[in-house]
Amino acid sequence: MITRLLVANRGEIARRVFRTCRSLGIETVAVFSDADAGSPHVAEADFAVRLRGAKPADTYLDIERIVAACQAAGADAVHPGYGFLSENADFAQAVLDAGVVWVGPPPESIAAMGSKIEAKRLMSEAGVPVLPSLSAAVTEFPVLVKASAGGGGRGMRVVRDAGELDREIASARRESEAAFGDGTVFVEPLLEGARHVEVQVLADRHGTVWALGERECSIQRRHQKVVEECPSPGITQRIRDELCAAAVRAARKIGYVGAGTVEFLVKGDQVAFLEMNTRLQVEHPVTELVYGVDLVRLQIEVAEGKALSGSAPVPKGHAVEVRLYAEDGDYLPQTGTLRRFEVPGDVRVDSGVEAGSVVSPHYDAMLAKVVAHGSSREEAVRKLTTALRHAQIHGLTTNRDLLLKVLKNRDFRAGDTHTGFLDEHDLSGTGPIDELAVLAAALAQAAANRAAAPVLRSLPSGWRNVRSQPLRAVFHEAEAVYQPLPDGIELITAEPSRIVLERGGVRHAFEIAHYDGKVCVDSPSGSVELTPAPRLPEPVEQVAPGSLLAPMPGSVLRVEVEPGDRVVKGQAVLVLEAMKMEHQIAAPADGVVSGVHVEKGQQVEAGAVLAIIQEGNA
Repeated sequence: MITRLLVANRGEIARRVFRTCRSLGIETVAVFSDADAGSPHVAEADFAVRLRGAKPADTYLDIERIVAACQAAGADAVHPGYGFLSENADFAQAVLDAGVVWVGPPPESIAAMGSKIEAKRLMSEAGVPVLPSLSAAVTEFPVLVKASAGGGGRGMRVVRDAGELDREIASARRESEAAFGDGTVFVEPLLEGARHVEVQVLADRHGTVWALGERECSIQRRHQKVVEECPSPGITQRIRDELCAAAVRAARKIGYVGAGTVEFLVKGDQVAFLEMNTRLQVEHPVTELVYGVDLVRLQIEVAEGKALSGSAPVPKGHAVEVRLYAEDGDYLPQTGTLRRFEVPGDVRVDSGVEAGSVVSPHYDAMLAKVVAHGSSREEAVRKLTTALRHAQIHGLTTNRDLLLKVLKNRDFRAGDTHTGFLDEHDLSGTGPIDELAVLAAALAQAAANRAAAPVLRSLPSGWRNVRSQPLRAVFHEAEAVYQPLPDGIELITAEPSRIVLERGGVRHAFEIAHYDGKVCVDSPSGSVELTPAPRLPEPVEQVAPGSLLAPMPGSVLRVEVEPGDRVVKGQAVLVLEAMKMEHQIAAPADGVVSGVHVEKGQQVEAGAVLAIIQEGNA
């Protein structure tokens, strides 16, 4: 019987496992890197062990240090979470060799599926449909380069031209090596327009295997899922039965025990095996809500030797999950301090952060998963949309607006999704800023100025004996005249943190938060972040024309050019690594490299000058 469990992970999944452990009366142990010392998962654990360092290779990927932490804390069980070492057979074996319970499948099962190349061979033997693996002499495109180890979109590249293949294979190898310690990759045909559908399996040591339905995970960016739902809205019952039967055969083929996921591509009546994830998936909450189970609890009970009771539970309703990331409109990860984090409504929020948390460049940029369950898909989508629209997320740029656009999209509402959804639908634009929100920010700023005034606070902000000009608030994003008010608008409440305006007989309430150099405005219509423009701007450091700036903090992984080299538009100049992903910095135009300001291995901050390209034939 498990009494003290260590989670060999961080953030959201560590907190998720801890929650179930508390309900079962199991003590918890966290491990943490230097960068995570102040993270919520550390504070919530009963015990915590520091892993000195910040890089994943020195901390969460170090098998010896995590096993030593387990022994130091007196843990009698280890849960790997997802990512990091969760699909590392050597880690599972090391835990077992230390006399500790491994809350996961046998090392042999992990090893069998740990190599996607070997996994495809085994699945073919089990009668599971697979795509062919291609030799190095690829002749037909597009193709997909995939890491043989790990998942989460890392080490995966779409290649549409033979001239790109060698470069993308090399890049995929490096990224896979950095993320999983294994640089093996393979190539297979790209099945465009297909759905990404996966089946949740759960097996005990007594021969029972459950298939807990399917999840639709087609909406992705950078080959990473951002919206998931259960059940899939776009497959027939015949395909559903075929997927579940194939998933059970896959689990039985490798003697699987515990929770796992078998992933497929589905296009019409064509089904093809993608991979098997021998761990709990990020998107497991949608299955839990639809099937009324706690998958972590079932994992623990199976690890304790208990049998699954009876047949699999019956699904009820529909659940939709979105992944909330700290990233900009180009999917580039963002770092910094999260000032406020509140998501209201009838939704489940699994988060690794809270107000005051610092998002570092060392790890994945996911802040939280927001999940809604309803009696129908429409109800679940409506709940989720409302919760995101009312959420207050301050201090970091996030993908919240993108998620809202997806949820409101006509094709998504119709269930017409596939892995190229975000490429097919241009959802990147920000749209016009709400004029009332800008006016509310201006009025709140004026109210804050009056509240802070040392004398004559009762006078209106900006009061003059003789008014000659309207009072105007200028932000970098927009501006507003707030005295006199625009025609048809009445001010009902004016406080530094709350503004109520009435227009056309309808009142609109705004919550305002002020931070250093930022004003955040939240309302039922959405959120706006504004940057007040200073009256007397400070001199800013000028950068040379043609400068390539770092889009985010990171490490220089590779420099592809030298001063004097000629480059063409789109050519790789250097590659940054941030949050375990490679980010290529390309030449914006044809020209000559007039300077390279960084070297391999150097850490850079956002906005740092990396290189300078002089356009033309200089």
